[in-house]
Amino acid sequence: MIDRATVDKIMDAVNIVDVVGEFVNLRKSGVNYKGLCPFHDDKTPSFMVSPARQICKCFSCGEGGNAINFLMKHEQITYPEALRWLAKKYNIEIQERELSDDEKREQSERESMFVVNEWACDYFHDILKNNVDGMAIGKQYFRSRGVRDDIIEKFKLGFALTKRDALVNEAKRKGYKEEFLVKTGLCIENEHGVYDRFAGRAIFPWLNVSGKVVAFGGRKLDAATKGVQQKYVNSPDSEIYHKERELYGIYQAKKAIVKEDCVYMVEGYTDVIAMHQCGLENVVANSGTALSIYQIRLLHRFTPNIVLLYDGDEAGIHAAMRGTDMLLQEGMNVKVLLLPDGDDPDSFSRKHTAQQFKEYIEQHQTDFIEFKTDLLLKNVKDPVKRAEAINNIVRSVSVIPDPIVRATYITECSRRLDVNERTLISQTNKYIAGDKEEQRRIEERENRANSQQPIANSQQIDNFGLHTQQEQVSEVERLIIQSVIRHGEEIIFEGLETDDGGTVNLNVAQYVDYDLSSDGLSFSSPLYNTILQEAVEHSVEPDFKAFNYFMQHPDPAISQLAAALGIDSHQLSKSFEMKTSEASLRQRVQHLILDFRLDIVSQQLKRIQQQMKEAGADMEKLRPLMDEYKEMLELRNALARQRGSDVMV
Repeated sequence: MIDRATVDKIMDAVNIVDVVGEFVNLRKSGVNYKGLCPFHDDKTPSFMVSPARQICKCFSCGEGGNAINFLMKHEQITYPEALRWLAKKYNIEIQERELSDDEKREQSERESMFVVNEWACDYFHDILKNNVDGMAIGKQYFRSRGVRDDIIEKFKLGFALTKRDALVNEAKRKGYKEEFLVKTGLCIENEHGVYDRFAGRAIFPWLNVSGKVVAFGGRKLDAATKGVQQKYVNSPDSEIYHKERELYGIYQAKKAIVKEDCVYMVEGYTDVIAMHQCGLENVVANSGTALSIYQIRLLHRFTPNIVLLYDGDEAGIHAAMRGTDMLLQEGMNVKVLLLPDGDDPDSFSRKHTAQQFKEYIEQHQTDFIEFKTDLLLKNVKDPVKRAEAINNIVRSVSVIPDPIVRATYITECSRRLDVNERTLISQTNKYIAGDKEEQRRIEERENRANSQQPIANSQQIDNFGLHTQQEQVSEVERLIIQSVIRHGEEIIFEGLETDDGGTVNLNVAQYVDYDLSSDGLSFSSPLYNTILQEAVEHSVEPDFKAFNYFMQHPDPAISQLAAALGIDSHQLSKSFEMKTSEASLRQRVQHLILDFRLDIVSQQLKRIQQQMKEAGADMEKLRPLMDEYKEMLELRNALARQRGSDVMV
């Protein structure tokens, strides 16, 4: 368990721009930073990061929070895990008590799997460097492919001993359970027992974008691959690994991708490693699977520019063609480079110097239009086949979301294909209209399916894994608690007389609490009531700052709410901040409290009206309701006059 003092130390050290920048390509925008939101399909940058307030927020989907909230959401980790991540980043030592056996058993399966994978990665790596067989077989394999020691360290490459129970036995000796060895895919279980999946293979660990080991790839060594089709074995999908959502090399490449504003996509592990040895570090691989929408969106967080770098055989051409339209649809700028003579990046790099490799890439990468034109129309004389090829190219252009980019490509296609531009525009519009109609049908089917689903329970699990109340919180309640979070400690009444003849000062939190409690009122949200109570309790402390306190609150639900209410689209401009500073905080809070009371009275009036309707002509029931209704009307009008507006009855 991490104590409050350590949490405060971590939060004081955090720079949210650095943290978010690990996962999102941020660009300066005035006093803030912006980038593509990692939490939804963001086509234009709507994710803002405020270094002054140390919070982030997406003005499209609404996700946001402080650095801890961001990490919990993005990495799907717990609050303590997010704190440890930040502590490691900023070199802050965490003193934690030893967990009891019961607490250890209660640790999440997900965390246990990460621990096992991390151990296995170190185990394989140590075998490669220090074991006799590991050096003689595994290290010799990497040496034969020209892999340097620094690259072996960088990618944590390893070797699995040929004995089928070597890892199982060592893991048991270290205290790891078979259950998690099987669930991570490190081992296979059948009627004969548990044995190693990767025995006798060179090991390529998969690190996710935050550097956690999520899976492994194992390659049979050259002497063992003769007549064997399955050279590579990969970890199966698990709780912590879904192949379609991961990219090999993303952790090692992400900083270079941002720096170069471009990413190279290759097919395999050794291709990534070979390019790193050439000094080209902005490279990732999808390792033989079809490029997925999740992988594309992951890359788009860092750059909109991608070069598909494949070997020039039929499989490489097919891979390039297969991914082009999906990349274009996601707003990526696509170039293609096919290497000559059936080479892949690994083999090509071993035939050329690093400088020659770089020069070749720069000189031979082509725009996707040029690539498709050369590929589909080369030596095509038949008019029908030519028309089919042109339609294929226009179809690709039609999925580009930016209308200006799309129009530019149409003009380029008209020039290259020698086809009237109006004809191409007409065909493009047909494709776009067809896609919209198909999307409409899909949405209709989904809506029909959703309408048949049972209504969710009042207690739901949100994206942070937290229980949140689903009550309807009014806008005025939200504005009141926003004032408490932003200005809770600020004095708005000075020298108020007390019953004993003394005087007292009231800050925002105290005034809101006093005014509401005097009539037994409270917020509809328990979370809001908790925030108000804590603000009142701590506001007497000399150094208390409500916003900082709630932003660093150990309850993620509170810190997330503080971040959401602590920043909005208007606050990102200096003019709004100036306007806010000129406004009377006291007057604003008083008006909000009056609005809150008006809301309650209005709800009461609706309730009485409904009861009067149900009473019908029963005067015995109707008479007291009419009296109550009259009292409520008078109270509403009095509140309205106090608020500064007239209500017509």
